[in-house]
Amino acid sequence: MQPKLKSKVRCADQEVGDVTKIIMDPLTREISHLVVSLNGAGERQVAMGLVQTVTDEVVQLRSSAAEVSALPPFKRDEYVTLHEVEIPHIEDHLHVSPGEVLVPFPELEKSVKRRTFFANLTHVIGLFIGLPLAFPVLKYLMKPMYAPFDNGWLKIGNIGKIKADDAGTQFKFKRKVKEAYLPEAEIEKNVWILKATPAVLEKIYQGKDMEFRDGTGKTIWTNKKDVPYIAFSGKCPHLGCGFKWRQHKVLGQVFLCPCHLSIYDASGTVLDGPAPRPLDPLPIQVSASGEVQIIDMEFKAGTKSQTRIV
Repeated sequence: MQPKLKSKVRCADQEVGDVTKIIMDPLTREISHLVVSLNGAGERQVAMGLVQTVTDEVVQLRSSAAEVSALPPFKRDEYVTLHEVEIPHIEDHLHVSPGEVLVPFPELEKSVKRRTFFANLTHVIGLFIGLPLAFPVLKYLMKPMYAPFDNGWLKIGNIGKIKADDAGTQFKFKRKVKEAYLPEAEIEKNVWILKATPAVLEKIYQGKDMEFRDGTGKTIWTNKKDVPYIAFSGKCPHLGCGFKWRQHKVLGQVFLCPCHLSIYDASGTVLDGPAPRPLDPLPIQVSASGEVQIIDMEFKAGTKSQTRIV
């Protein structure tokens, strides 16, 4: 006779509780353990080898009450119910009254909490059901995020604003931007322009022209190494803060980021601080009348390599 759920459990010396769950071995398809509630003292997992006799209402154990209490506590998350697994005909071997009948959770999945596993499974199923409906909406909302970079030239002022060589001069400008599904907005940005001496140009270009490419690898502009005007993005490569051109008592005139004290010389080279790379040069062209145009670009902060994000 098989044990029944809610049967009383007696030890050699006293009654200890009742059967609350049945655990089956999915390979042998036999009952392997009983889960016994110890009259409010938690649940214990009792192997069938400890069962002496079974009647309609009582399960008699060979162990003492103290020995049963010393058994490891029952861990519900290590088991799943018969409704949550597909083991053919396992019910044919089960002859107990209806209740919670469990089988061990598969070994490879024990690191995943049972309820978390099935909750995640439900979410995945819901995702597949809802995706065809959500796709048009997501496509509309996310389209601006994956739009090609804007490589258009922006007029930002006249080179006559620069009064000295190898000295940073800030140029402010406004441009319209659109973030995801938000309305288009106009924001103020800035770049730093430098009229560089040959020594500074050599540090920046190292004898080679500087090419700028789009996402496909196509060259969109080349800064010539013998053109003295340099444009730097107005964001510090460390964490994207704005920086200033300042007089340093030891280093002389430098670009100084006040957020974390990164310091750069006129060529954009890092002199001190946590910045992982030099200042980011931008495409620049200057007309015969001195009008300055740039292609506005932004790069990922905090990385040694330069990765364009705008």
